[in-house]
Amino acid sequence: MKKKLTIAIVAHDQRKADMVEWAVFNATTLSEHKMVCTGTTGSLIKQAFDEKGIQAEIVCMHSGPLGGDAEIAAMVVRHEINLAIFLIDDLNPQPHEADIQMLLRQCRIHNVPIACNRYSADLMITSALWDDENYTPSVPRYIKFYRE
Repeated sequence: MKKKLTIAIVAHDQRKADMVEWAVFNATTLSEHKMVCTGTTGSLIKQAFDEKGIQAEIVCMHSGPLGGDAEIAAMVVRHEINLAIFLIDDLNPQPHEADIQMLLRQCRIHNVPIACNRYSADLMITSALWDDENYTPSVPRYIKFYRE
């Protein structure tokens, strides 16, 4: 990948181990980019990278329940995020569900690719489109649809 991306990385508590494992697996690629993470997730990835001697730019926001999801959503709105990886715990209720939905919604509105499982994260981070100088993502159009 030639273009340096800013990648948002978020994982709920029950998915943090999975996220760290994914980040380590993709460390060579991730180390070429800037990662913006929610607090605990970012700290765990930093620790795993340090243990393996991997140098990477990792910026930690607040913890998700303390506003980290909202901080990243604001970055999406300001077009500061190119890709988001969000491993969601769909089996347990989250006290900050409104912030989670806000982040997902802002990614959809602002056309930021968001992966919610490891397989889609792998597909997105390895996409050849990141290097295609002729590719420009289309801007979402919201046009009223009239039914006959």
